[in-house]
Amino acid sequence: MSERTFDVIVIGTGTAGREAAGRLAQAGLSVAIVERELVGGECAFYACMPSKSLLRPNETLTETRRIPGAAEAATGHLDVAAMFARRDDVVHHLEDSSYLPSFESQGIALVRGSGRLDGDRCVRVGSDVLVAGKAVIVATGTDPRIPQIEGLREVEPWTNRELTTHESVPARLAILGGGAVGAEMAQAWCTLGSQVTLIEAMDRLLGREEPFAAEQVAVSLRERGVDVRLGARAASVRRAEGGEVTIELEDGTEVKVDELAVAAGRQPRTGDLGLETVGLEPGQWIDVDDQLRVTGVRGNWLYAIGDVNARALLTHVGKYQARVAADNILGKSSAAIGDGPGSPRVLFTDPQVAAVGHTLQSAQDAGLNVRTVEAGTSANAGGNFYGRGAVGTTRLVIDSDRDVIVGATITGSEIADFLHAATIAIVGEVPLERVAHAIPSFPTRSEVWSALTAQLGF
Repeated sequence: MSERTFDVIVIGTGTAGREAAGRLAQAGLSVAIVERELVGGECAFYACMPSKSLLRPNETLTETRRIPGAAEAATGHLDVAAMFARRDDVVHHLEDSSYLPSFESQGIALVRGSGRLDGDRCVRVGSDVLVAGKAVIVATGTDPRIPQIEGLREVEPWTNRELTTHESVPARLAILGGGAVGAEMAQAWCTLGSQVTLIEAMDRLLGREEPFAAEQVAVSLRERGVDVRLGARAASVRRAEGGEVTIELEDGTEVKVDELAVAAGRQPRTGDLGLETVGLEPGQWIDVDDQLRVTGVRGNWLYAIGDVNARALLTHVGKYQARVAADNILGKSSAAIGDGPGSPRVLFTDPQVAAVGHTLQSAQDAGLNVRTVEAGTSANAGGNFYGRGAVGTTRLVIDSDRDVIVGATITGSEIADFLHAATIAIVGEVPLERVAHAIPSFPTRSEVWSALTAQLGF
């Protein structure tokens, strides 16, 4: 058994953990970072990056076919083998050596193995004992949640990992769950050639987003051949000897497929983290304050960032939280005000759905006095060149008492980068009369802002 001391120990090398470690090392602290799997984390290998590489080819082809002149050249079909090859390049063929030089250059010690808390400021990794002089940061992320459905675990369903890295295309694929992962992967795999059935227990997809956005995505998926079943719950699942999976729904109907994937939410990766040694309950989400310090642990030495604290399960939120946590460890008073349920988020289907802050319903539930304005995302000169003829709506949710924007949802073709302007307006609480003086360029689809502010009387 060996013991080493560092200023800070980070458990988990996903985006949040790497960002925190890098900031602290650059500030001159000694840092160790612990990883039990691939250095780089879920987003890099099994989630954000590979999923977008599978979605992008069809997104590009669909947009090209909207443009006269280019559409005539966009003949033929997607090259599935090339798509898989590109995805494999994006995830470095599930090999993590490309991440190691940055640790070495910053003087960060990488410790491979399962890190477990072992009391005050102590982390055990196998026979190694790591002691933190200043802080320990938990950035272990999440695992897929497998619902308690009869027979589900026994059929060995796919999770996000198989959905983003599988090497062949099943003829028939069912996905349980119509949230962001389910909707994106339904589109990806139908364009790869699977007959996809998307099963969602709620009466619409994307339960946290505006209903109009969910409806536009559902219509698009159905137009692509996806069998979207809403208000449908799986009662039991079984796999035959030949491999066929049968999903029996609560209404008595059956869905027969070659593979079944589960996209029904996430659960914290804290079951074997040693939380009990610091007075916390294993397997639970880790509660933190606005400085990202773990509540219920004395001494302000334990932090939790990224998905594991459940404030918002988004890669960019974890990166933001890493900055806030690092600032506090370095003695710079900082509070997380940009994360939480209203964080910016993007669904990379066609149409894309980009949202930040409140929806109309969540604003009303929060007791705000709100009104909305809407405009067609491409109903302007810029729409002649991007998103031509594509469905798309931009909605702003306005706090009428303060005359500031508290929510924005934008749908349309290739609109993900539109979102940051709305994020700045909301986080900065920019008065509407000042927003109206931010002149959008011509001819771009950003002129949707002029249409919206005109409806508000500016």
